[in-house]
Amino acid sequence: MSSEPIPLGKALASFDALWSPRIVTRVNDYDVRIAKVEGEHIWHVHDDTDEFFLVLDGELHISLREPDGERTVLLPQGAVFTVPRGTEHRPHAPSGAAILMFEPAGTPTVGDRHDEIPDHVDATTGHALNT
Repeated sequence: MSSEPIPLGKALASFDALWSPRIVTRVNDYDVRIAKVEGEHIWHVHDDTDEFFLVLDGELHISLREPDGERTVLLPQGAVFTVPRGTEHRPHAPSGAAILMFEPAGTPTVGDRHDEIPDHVDATTGHALNT
């Protein structure tokens, strides 16, 4: 990890891949990841960890399957949202977005349980940031 400040704009400009997060830094045992997203991710669940989202640019939608039914939260630029552990969810960004996620190092982007993984979704625990 870098011992210098990391401009997020420069970090985001260093890659084009969608749904393929880059690890910007670590905080204790947590990854701080950034990603460019557009279209739909997959329905998935993180059994043992919450998942934090911050929208840096654009708008992110997160559909949730909860005990009372399905709902979608809309996150405009600057908004944060935490998906509670064990909640089935599907992020999507019809017009594209740049996001920052905070989750335990080694957490797979497709969770512990998930739908079939399409080619446009990178099943990873995050890639190193090459700026």
